[in-house]
Amino acid sequence: MNSLEGVMVVGLTGQTGAGKTTVCKVFEENGFSIINADIIARKVMEKGMPCLCEICEFFGKDILLDDGSLNRQKLSKLVFTDKKKLELLNSVTYPYITSEILKTIRHYSKKGSKLILLDAPTLFESRADDFCELIISVIAKEAIRLSRIINRDKLTEDAALNRMSSQYQEDFFRQNSDFIIKNNGDMKNLFDVAKEVSDKIKDYYYNKYKS
Repeated sequence: MNSLEGVMVVGLTGQTGAGKTTVCKVFEENGFSIINADIIARKVMEKGMPCLCEICEFFGKDILLDDGSLNRQKLSKLVFTDKKKLELLNSVTYPYITSEILKTIRHYSKKGSKLILLDAPTLFESRADDFCELIISVIAKEAIRLSRIINRDKLTEDAALNRMSSQYQEDFFRQNSDFIIKNNGDMKNLFDVAKEVSDKIKDYYYNKYKS
């Protein structure tokens, strides 16, 4: 739970390929400020950043490109086929990412933004759910997600399956979320449900903080 007065952070997470990006857009259009944890992760792992230097201490400088920046494709192949390496990478990166998320929350709060959506694929793994008052998870059928990931990220089927298997299963998201949004292909339904959820959360916020 965040401690900033009058600010509510809502966590958005779920299965890879389920459609969080679309849900994010609906929330943004409905007045929420968006924090994208993937963008923050890229920022903290840029060339010369302390996080990248620490990653190299564990994985070696072979994961860098000639210009000293991170070879993301190479690192992904390493960690998504080895659970222990993924856990190691997460233990290094998550403190940097969560620190930057908190800075961004404070930045939005100072600007007057009180409704914040934190879009974080690894919300639970990074313990960023501690910042969140409510949590939304987006889920979809495995075959649909597999097709989306292959097309979106230009991955082989094996690589996409490795990425999917590195995440929690659907039951976990159902048990640990306040809202579940299914996205099995009907875009109008996805927009409608996301709008309905965002409206409910806004009502919850105004009843709690503005009464």
